[in-house]
Amino acid sequence: MVQKPKSLVLSGFGVNCDYEMSHAFELAGAESRRVHLEDLISGKVKLEDYHVLSFPGGFSYGDDIASGKVYANKVKQNIYDRVLRFVADGKLVIGVCNGFQMLVKMGLLPGLDGDYRTQTSTLSFNDSGRFESRWVFVKENPSSKCIFTKGVGMLPVPVRHGEGKFIPSTPDVLRRIHSEGMVALQYCDSIGNVTMDYPLNPNGSTDSIAGICDPTGRVFGMMPHPEAHIFRHNNPQWPRQPLPAEGEGFKVFQNAVEYLRQKF
Repeated sequence: MVQKPKSLVLSGFGVNCDYEMSHAFELAGAESRRVHLEDLISGKVKLEDYHVLSFPGGFSYGDDIASGKVYANKVKQNIYDRVLRFVADGKLVIGVCNGFQMLVKMGLLPGLDGDYRTQTSTLSFNDSGRFESRWVFVKENPSSKCIFTKGVGMLPVPVRHGEGKFIPSTPDVLRRIHSEGMVALQYCDSIGNVTMDYPLNPNGSTDSIAGICDPTGRVFGMMPHPEAHIFRHNNPQWPRQPLPAEGEGFKVFQNAVEYLRQKF
């Protein structure tokens, strides 16, 4: 049983939440390393030496063409076979914000029927027509297979995006991600009611979907930033409300590390 799972957090080309992501995994008990994508492509760093792969938030390639699309293509054209072996080996992948956009545009999410090469959904422009930077509530789907969100309940987390509206390509894709336990998180109000109302749902995401997983529950993406709520003082309400000692987003990383300790 591995006591300190190894976390690889991708960086480079405009990704800017890599330090926070890596620190969250370190605090959760992993040995975490930030790695520039070019070092994976060149073979200087070997993906197979790690247990969890993170695609952090940011503005890769300046969000040119579409958010996450260029970075996703660079991964697919250079190291995608290695990423798919990583998933097949039972390891974990997480993408947050820009990283979620990358996973969807690679086809790694939702990965229906184990097809991780075909893009079947997208993340597009917010209904508000503007960049949204605010705190929201998301609610765990208790029937989800997602490893990362088990027991998180409802949590406050910040969003920082201009293209966060989750859109499945067809009604059948939407039906299946619901019926197969792949909807992990949904936007909700302060008492846990799932809602489409703006700004509680900050982007107009279909069925208020804030995060999804693949059919195994081991590949996960979400638009809000759990790594930005690992300390109680991250929450802007900390001077006004009694809050847990740890930031509520920290549970996402603790779940991942605990799973890896038991698995490997």
